Amino acid sequence: MKIAVLVKQVPGAESPLPIHSNQKWVDEDAVAYVMNESDNYALEEALQIKEANSEGEVVVISLGPDRIQKVIREALAKGADRAIHIQIDTVGAIDPLATASHFADALKEENFDLIFSGLQSDDFGMAQTGVIIGEMLGMATASLVMAIETGGGKIKVKRELEAGWFQWVSLSLPASLTIQSGLNTPRYPSLKGIMGAKKKEIKVVTPNPVEANQSLEKIYVPHSDKQTVMIEGSVDQMVEKLIHTFRNDIKVL
Repeated sequence: MKIAVLVKQVPGAESPLPIHSNQKWVDEDAVAYVMNESDNYALEEALQIKEANSEGEVVVISLGPDRIQKVIREALAKGADRAIHIQIDTVGAIDPLATASHFADALKEENFDLIFSGLQSDDFGMAQTGVIIGEMLGMATASLVMAIETGGGKIKVKRELEAGWFQWVSLSLPASLTIQSGLNTPRYPSLKGIMGAKKKEIKVVTPNPVEANQSLEKIYVPHSDKQTVMIEGSVDQMVEKLIHTFRNDIKVL
C-alpha cells in the first residue's frame, strides 16, 4: 500500500512571534518551528499500517521554503521512505484552495492508495486542505478520523462526531483522510533512523503559480486596557447600572 502523508511546519507553542514593522507578517527568522501536531499522528498511523502489512511505502510531502526540510528529515528519521518538497515561498497566509492545488499536482502523478493529512494546522487551523485534495483527485474522503482498519481493497474508519458520538464508515480506495490527534502514540526518531534519513531521497519540485483567493491585510498583537469605574447613586441605580454593564458591555446576561 502506497501512503502519502502531508506534513506542515508550524511555530512551536512556546515560540516568540515578533511582528514586522509593516504588520504584514511575523519575523520568521525568530520563530522556532516544529512538526504540526496532528500531522505527527498521521505519520505514525501510516507507518503502523505499512508495518502491519509488512510492505508498502510511506512518502512525506511538505510545502514551503527550504526551512521545512527540518521536519521532512524528522519524518524520514521516524521511518518514512522518501519525501517530496514542494518548494514555494509561504510568507503570509496561503488559502486552503491554493495549498490543496499545489499538493494535488504533486500527488496525482504518484497514484497513492491513501493520503493522510492532519485534521488541522496549529497555526491557521482551517481544517480544509485534506478534504479539498480528496475532491480534486476524485477520492473517497473522511475527516476527523480516530481509528483505521484496512483490508480487501477497502478501508474502514472511525470518525469523531459532536457530543461524544462516533461513526464507522467504509470507503473504497484510493481515499483521503484527515487524522485527529490522539489515535496513536507517535514514535521518536531513533539514532539509526536519524543517520539513515540523510541517505533518503527528498525530491524538490517547483509548482506552477496558483492564484490565491484570500489575502492578509494586517496582523497585530491585541491590546487590552484595564480601567476602574465607580458606580454611584442609590442602591436601585447601582443595580440598574450593573445589570446594564453585564448585559451590554460584558455580555454575561
